[in-house]
Amino acid sequence: MKGFWEITLSISFVFLWWNIGKTYSQPLQPQVPCFFIFGDSLVDNGNNNRILTLARANYRPYGVDFPQGATGRFTNGRTYVDALAQLLGFRYYIPPYARTRGRALLMGVNYASGASGIRNETGNNLGDHASLIQQVANFADTVLQMRRLFRGDTNALNGHLSKCIFYSGMGSNDYLNNYFMSDFYTTSSDYTPKAYAAVLLQDYSRMLTQLYTLGARKVIVSAVGQIGCIPYQLARYHGNGSRCNEKINSAISLFNSGLRKLVDRFNGGELRGAKFVFLDSYQSTSDLYLNAASFGFEVIDKGCCGVGRNNGEITCLPLQAACEDRRKYLFWDAFHPTEVANIFFANSSYSSQTQSYAYPINIQQLAML
Repeated sequence: MKGFWEITLSISFVFLWWNIGKTYSQPLQPQVPCFFIFGDSLVDNGNNNRILTLARANYRPYGVDFPQGATGRFTNGRTYVDALAQLLGFRYYIPPYARTRGRALLMGVNYASGASGIRNETGNNLGDHASLIQQVANFADTVLQMRRLFRGDTNALNGHLSKCIFYSGMGSNDYLNNYFMSDFYTTSSDYTPKAYAAVLLQDYSRMLTQLYTLGARKVIVSAVGQIGCIPYQLARYHGNGSRCNEKINSAISLFNSGLRKLVDRFNGGELRGAKFVFLDSYQSTSDLYLNAASFGFEVIDKGCCGVGRNNGEITCLPLQAACEDRRKYLFWDAFHPTEVANIFFANSSYSSQTQSYAYPINIQQLAML
């Protein structure tokens, strides 16, 4: 008899392939009036295109399976938030902050920036970017613009924002491009893993509270996935019997468990009237690794596009030939999932029937509040 997780994952598999074929041309009615996105390269959709940084993806073969081509998304097609926006009923992709002004702001904006983190210095090794502090400041500027659109009616604006969904996915780069990059940063000698997680959570709590002050009420926060298992780490790691770098996975688990407790604190009355949802991206990525074959993935340890061992030593280069069948690959490049993996993550968090992926409720339920 099949186990619970095997049945759950099989059901998710059906939804995964159904959603791959869906398009934004369908006459959908959004479940919420707007969707605001904060994060790093996992959800960046073009904010880094015109700044001086190595963290850019506005060249082929990035976007090879995306209708608009190479837009700045760090994958071959849709990102996690693109797929989630579709599930929420949005007919169009949420636009990047760098190119959005005026009435278009009312539908929501994507502030995410590749290489960014919770800490300001995170990602400086790659060049310019918008840290979480800057992204929240950009949202504050958006609120000022929206207030003018509401003719100064603060109550009406707050009512609008209270119905919107806010997504924040931060922390990966605070480990990849900070704590575990000792040649460039001193944080690993300044803090133990436990102390570093505590400092990150303290800063994160302050930024999330600022979003609440600016009007956010339905907020999704994502844990950090198993970044000790991405091609970039596998290309550098020579462990004793373990496929992944468990030292990194152990460190981020401290952050993830603290983030879930922070969600409990916010939901327990600290931020009155708000509802936070914790996405356990660590658990969902772990399950996907373990059950990859059930979802049609044949390659889980190397990028579809990249250079060197595991296609993870150097990320996808301009005009480089990528693998032909992207649906068989879990990873697009050294760091980022393929479109088909992003769709799986979107489905698992949107309609999860357990609290293992979305806690204490799923995103569909959050939208209905």
